[in-house]
Amino acid sequence: MLLIIGLILISLGLGVGFLVAFVWAARTGQFDDTDTPARRMLFDQTTSGKKNKKPNGF
Repeated sequence: MLLIIGLILISLGLGVGFLVAFVWAARTGQFDDTDTPARRMLFDQTTSGKKNKKPNGF
């Protein structure tokens, strides 16, 4: 019985440790997207806000 309680406490400690590490990483900007701004310049965007529509023949 003592072994089960010890394993539960160890697993809870690991869970709390991973939660603390995740919150720390999120607050310090580890998950910021640095790849998309570099690729954004490769795609065309309309500057007027209107989409170019092709005539459909009707």
